[in-house]
Amino acid sequence: MASLKRRIDSLVEQINRHNLLYYVLDEPEISDAEYDRLFRELRELEAAHPELAPADSPTRRVGAPPAEGFAKVRRRIPMLSLDNAMEEAELRAFDERVRRLLGRPEPVAYVGELKLDGAGVDLIYQDGELQVGATRGDGHLGEDVTANLKQIYTIPIALPTRGGPPGRVSVRGEVVLPLAAFQRLNERREKQGEEPFANPRNAAAGALRQLHDIDLARLHALQFRAYAIAEGRPARLRTQMQVLETLEGWGFPVTPEYERCEDVEAALDYHARMLTRRDKLPIEVDGTVFKLDRLDFQEEVGNLPRSPRWAIAYKFPAQQATTVVESIFASVGRTGALTPVAKLRPVRVGGVTVSSASLHNQDEIDRKDVRVGDTVVIQRAGDVIPQIVSVVQAKRRAGARRWRLPKRCPVCRADAVRLEGEAVTRCPNLDCPAQLKNNLRHLASRGALDVDGLGEKLVDQLVECGLVKRVSDVFALDAETLAGLERMAEKSAGNLVRALERARETSFARLLIALGIRHVGAGVADVVAGHFGGDLEALTKATQEDLEAIEGVGPTIAESLVRFFADKRNRAEIRRLSELGVRWPKERRSARPRGPLAGKTFVLTGGLESMTRDEARERIEAAGGRITGSVSKKTDFVVAGAEPGSKLRRAEELEIPILDEKALLRLLEK
Repeated sequence: MASLKRRIDSLVEQINRHNLLYYVLDEPEISDAEYDRLFRELRELEAAHPELAPADSPTRRVGAPPAEGFAKVRRRIPMLSLDNAMEEAELRAFDERVRRLLGRPEPVAYVGELKLDGAGVDLIYQDGELQVGATRGDGHLGEDVTANLKQIYTIPIALPTRGGPPGRVSVRGEVVLPLAAFQRLNERREKQGEEPFANPRNAAAGALRQLHDIDLARLHALQFRAYAIAEGRPARLRTQMQVLETLEGWGFPVTPEYERCEDVEAALDYHARMLTRRDKLPIEVDGTVFKLDRLDFQEEVGNLPRSPRWAIAYKFPAQQATTVVESIFASVGRTGALTPVAKLRPVRVGGVTVSSASLHNQDEIDRKDVRVGDTVVIQRAGDVIPQIVSVVQAKRRAGARRWRLPKRCPVCRADAVRLEGEAVTRCPNLDCPAQLKNNLRHLASRGALDVDGLGEKLVDQLVECGLVKRVSDVFALDAETLAGLERMAEKSAGNLVRALERARETSFARLLIALGIRHVGAGVADVVAGHFGGDLEALTKATQEDLEAIEGVGPTIAESLVRFFADKRNRAEIRRLSELGVRWPKERRSARPRGPLAGKTFVLTGGLESMTRDEARERIEAAGGRITGSVSKKTDFVVAGAEPGSKLRRAEELEIPILDEKALLRLLEK
């Protein structure tokens, strides 16, 4: 059980990190398929051992928290995510489950729609006028990006006065970037010496989150496709087909390929036909979506906390192509990891030209036995990072040698190290220029210190000309020095100096992220910062046992923090950052909770009607109570909502008081 708990905690940490990278920073590091694999493993482990599932598990969330810098929009109706089917048997199982919940052995009809690879948004209209437009966020809270959404020509600013909806209406849909526009934007960026966008989804999501120096050309190139009316749906509507037709009548574009499927066989046929048209579509799609057509059936089947029971996404299989490995080289990452990368003969896969693929580590190379000159099968299933699936052994040339990672760092020539129990080989030299570049990019990223203007090309230039030899040097730069750099005008130099000045005023959590400590992402940084209240000295002196005692910090994270602060070079770097003006306010440490529920431990199970689980957590904690994810003898109350899980049975076995929603509300009111 201890091993399972560690695995669950590890999966939660990984998935939360990738949610932040994907939904907030628009910098995904793994493929959709790899993310789905992690998510499925976590969901299966939690289903088998619900007592080990943490209360903040990503299986109970949608997307990621809203980014800082935007006003927050709280939804009245959550914007849920869809469960995935990867093969025919899973779609059939979904159909059987739906009919069983409805108590109908006969076939039921679905509406088939394309699954668009874009950014989900929610548009709020009041008496026909667009009032607010928000990103998906975490499903409950989104980012107010109204000003940017109003620049998209396919989003109506006002709805028709005749036949349009009165009162408050919420229209949901996807913002996409057509492939032709994506190609034009990348051509323009390359001519201007800027990095091209990785894919249309990233370009679309990033455009919506622009706060400064708005790229109007990119916003104008975006398109909106509506698919749902969450609030204000006319009472006359009885089916999803009528919803889509009504949205079209109100002036919203929808995916024209939608159609009614009389049963699961027709749904499978629709999916097969859309798959054959995939490469001919003007926008990127990664599957089909099937929704119960009858709206009363949707309401009867209901929702899970994270996803509707009445809809499912049937993902397209990975697109594959064959090409040749021209060379393999070791790339040095931000943490010093030496990652083998295959340089490929360029080939078009999934709408993107692929010229390289990560091989992750030496074990992966050995397992797949990839060699220079090999013909390989690669795939990209709507993914950001292509992967080598297999080697075509029959085409291997005679004399091809196995490839090994170098014994020395290819950049600084330090001896490479692979610790026992780790798959990764690392360069241990913190001053390695390759690590320095990546650490600078990380420090400047939106989730860390958010230094506007410190982009990849400038980072390369600063390191290569010797102006920055360690991370803290960036805060010693002045406008005169920067203006002397190639392609750096006086105005740009001044802007960067001002951005660095703004970045000096930060929070303790953002500082911890900026330091690039392994395993410390946004969630962990918030927990640690809250516990130590900005007291860096106390954190540097904390033992591994001290850190593991903090709820949300496991042994791996604790060990990583202790190792980082035990390194005198890291401590010296932090002192210099402070000397150069980097400041963070000290806050009151997390104290023993006070209030009428102080000392009482609660466990939540099942759905609540009058509030979300997060709102219940906030109200209980505001009254001094504490929420945990599993039932034990130390639990004081279990709050059981609709469709409670095994926690309720566990509470009954231990004779722990059980509160329904009304009892909880009465307790909170007292």
